[in-house]
Amino acid sequence: MNLLTLVRFGWMPWLLLAPGAWAAPDKMVEVKPSVVQGTWEAWGCSLCWWAKVFGDRDDLADLFFTTKTVTFNGSDLPGLGFNYARYNAGACSWNEVDGRKMVVSKTIQPYRQMEGFWLDGKNADPDSASWNWSADVKQRTMLLKARDRGANYFELFSNSPMWWMCANDNPSGAGGEDNLRRGQEKNHAIYLAAIAKRAKQDWGLTFTTVEPFNESVSNWWTADCKQEGCHFAPKVQAAVLPLLRKELDQRGLGDMAIAASDENTYDEAIATWKTYPPAVRQVVAQINVHGYQGPKGERERLLAYARKDGKRLWNSEYGDGGRSGLEMARNLHLDFHQLQPTAWAYWQPLDGNGWGLIDTNFFTNNLGETNPKYFVLAQYTRHIRPGMKIIDSGSPDVVAALDEAGHRLVLVALNEGAMKNLTFDLSHFDTARAAAARWVTEPKASARYEFRRDLKLDYGRLECALPEKSIQTIEVRNLGR
Repeated sequence: MNLLTLVRFGWMPWLLLAPGAWAAPDKMVEVKPSVVQGTWEAWGCSLCWWAKVFGDRDDLADLFFTTKTVTFNGSDLPGLGFNYARYNAGACSWNEVDGRKMVVSKTIQPYRQMEGFWLDGKNADPDSASWNWSADVKQRTMLLKARDRGANYFELFSNSPMWWMCANDNPSGAGGEDNLRRGQEKNHAIYLAAIAKRAKQDWGLTFTTVEPFNESVSNWWTADCKQEGCHFAPKVQAAVLPLLRKELDQRGLGDMAIAASDENTYDEAIATWKTYPPAVRQVVAQINVHGYQGPKGERERLLAYARKDGKRLWNSEYGDGGRSGLEMARNLHLDFHQLQPTAWAYWQPLDGNGWGLIDTNFFTNNLGETNPKYFVLAQYTRHIRPGMKIIDSGSPDVVAALDEAGHRLVLVALNEGAMKNLTFDLSHFDTARAAAARWVTEPKASARYEFRRDLKLDYGRLECALPEKSIQTIEVRNLGR
């Protein structure tokens, strides 16, 4: 590794910072370690659909599930350090069941057809001929690669029941109509519980959560949809959830938590949760929500419901089509300050049209440009690590995380406008022996997770220049014990 790489990614000796001249700050923010909103648990991503195509690649596993420097497409990239992998239980098979065959959407691409394990519903015994456990090799391979690299949160989730459980035999959906065939509620629960049991028994992996729905009240899961999906009205969800709990318990998986219901927006998540009877809420340990409402939605209201009912709250899926990552960063800050989840996952790290962290053409299986969004996300995932306490940063443009055992403070600052100066009031910390450094990404300029040593820490005040349209991470180490 050359000197430039060392400097860029921050592997240089930490410098004790001498007092220096101060420029007039545009803003002063007070960081308060006494105000704790939660302990960070996980960063992650879903494995479908990219892992169906690229799930056997070690370089991608290293990029997403370690913090190592990884050589990729001729460049050294900082690993993102995800520790949360979402595995999709597929809904597709191409066999015949009592004269019926899977109906295939006219617009779905093969890489979005996830192969399922239960072929026909004839026999619930997972060791019978009704099951094909050799399916979905590459996604399973990446799941285990994530485990081997230290991932410790694994979610089994469903975009659609197996096609033969669907009312129209089409795992892409039926619009606003419930597409789980009546009488198949138990089979949907059996299917997911059987996969969870097989993973623990034969794959050497225990799912931490099982999520039986995906954006379940959305009405865009049509027969001609571009992916798998299924509408579940809240009353159908309420019927499935206790059945899933029962099937997991019967297989000795009583400690495996159920998550629900991965609604597309914060407001839809609130509406769905409010409909669940108390007994149904009791079987759900974790509220999952997606972040596709962007800057809108009642994040704080959803948080209030989660806290009132004693549920863990995770943003289990986020994505947008902006290559710069600035939109993603803004919504991340809104989540940290208003939703206050303890985990956050990007949908597809590999995808096209700006949606991926790395531009990918799934028609040619070509991995292209690493978007600025990749480096923006690294500013958060590589520094705000599991076990850190998320504390009051004093500003909606700053996320603050405290590593008490490591005597380290992390500050991630977003500047969406012109260049400005920001001063942090760190008077609540013992900074007598502290050292600091920063990493900067400027999506509209050239900086990509660049390491810089130009900070000044003086009597509990830390001044920092924020370049135009930038995200930067400051680490203050050697805080007083």
